[in-house]
Amino acid sequence: MAAFRDGRRSDSPRKERAPQPTKHQELKNRLHKQILNELKDGDVEAIIPKIDAMAVEIMKEDESFRGKIDRKKVVEELINDLTGFGPINPLLLDPDVTEVMVNGPDQVYVERGGKLEPAFVQFRDDEHVMSVIEKIVAPIGRRVDESSPMVDARLPDGSRVNIIIPPLALNGPTITIRKFSKDPYTIEDLIRFGTVSREMAMFLEACVKARLNIFVSGGTGSGKTTTLNVLSSFIPSDERIVTIEDAAELQLWQDHVVSLESRPANIEGKGAVTIRDLVRNALRMRPERIVIGEVRGGEALDMLQAMNTGHDGSLATGHSNSPRDMIARLETMVLMAGLELPVKAIREQIAGAIDLIIQQSRLKDGTRKIVNITEVLGMEGDVIVLQDIFAYQQTGTDAEGRIQGRLAATGIRPKFYERLETSGIHVPVSVFLGQGRDEP
Repeated sequence: MAAFRDGRRSDSPRKERAPQPTKHQELKNRLHKQILNELKDGDVEAIIPKIDAMAVEIMKEDESFRGKIDRKKVVEELINDLTGFGPINPLLLDPDVTEVMVNGPDQVYVERGGKLEPAFVQFRDDEHVMSVIEKIVAPIGRRVDESSPMVDARLPDGSRVNIIIPPLALNGPTITIRKFSKDPYTIEDLIRFGTVSREMAMFLEACVKARLNIFVSGGTGSGKTTTLNVLSSFIPSDERIVTIEDAAELQLWQDHVVSLESRPANIEGKGAVTIRDLVRNALRMRPERIVIGEVRGGEALDMLQAMNTGHDGSLATGHSNSPRDMIARLETMVLMAGLELPVKAIREQIAGAIDLIIQQSRLKDGTRKIVNITEVLGMEGDVIVLQDIFAYQQTGTDAEGRIQGRLAATGIRPKFYERLETSGIHVPVSVFLGQGRDEP
């Protein structure tokens, strides 16, 4: 039988922690005690300007600190602990960082430019990570402990957070934060990033304004929510929008927006409000547009029924590897609603409800691109017929490993083109000629 040490198996994959610099930690601990003594009135903001002077005074009294530590670094770490989220606070403030991943106290990674890299910051121990987790979950009424070791949460700026702790996480408390820009991305940003071409952008704006039902599909981290947010920005400001999400992330500029957020069960296993519950409720709120952050279960049936019964212009996202896979996943999700419907009936619902599928991918070089804009044409026998209107054509890689390719129309004009025209929205036929352009 494997031996145990400090409550953990000795054969655990967790790495031994490197010892912290003794004098650095000693000064930090002494400062922390002094701060707690002076925080009797709880005024954190008043104590922050005094921390550096406290550190100077302690170093004057104890010569063993001189020349052996970086006082400014100690003070910065303490301020981050008091006012922010500890060692990861500077990462959350860095506009170039898009994701922060804490794999236990010793290992922190970030995503910059679509690539993962070590962050070279550490927590003191598991308890230090747990104190940051408590700061994240407490303001939104969530809890995380051994009886409930997983939680989805969000930061005040809307960034999405997933937390999982021991005994499920063997490396220690684990935090994954997907940051969102303070200023939501616009379609011009996506064009600049090479996610879409200008012709694709023009076409997508027309589709949203013409009230087509659009589904954005893709893998984890492919940029689905960002694209959904940009598409939602095309909705006219005089329409009532109801958004439905697990964790509120969408940042819409329109005034008439009602944001709904699901709720997990409480400690007794009661009180859960699912996405499906919210979709059903939204239908009674006189929505002109329903925007669903992610469809992953039985709510797919309610969403399709809404799209088929007058709620045109709805938007949603889902996980899949291709437009065809998204259709298959929707079939599976409808069956998760618990109704024994014939497969052909489900496919007829899908074909009648969804007009357009936008497939987004995160390529090997870290770039995010819309690789397919696919029209749902309808049924032929028992099969849903799909037709690409735009597609990304990869042509190779350059010397630095960056993927080269073209965002191009396929040369086929969509079947709903006349619907765009009758809606008073003109899209030049030249957009569909398939000339394309090279992308970096």
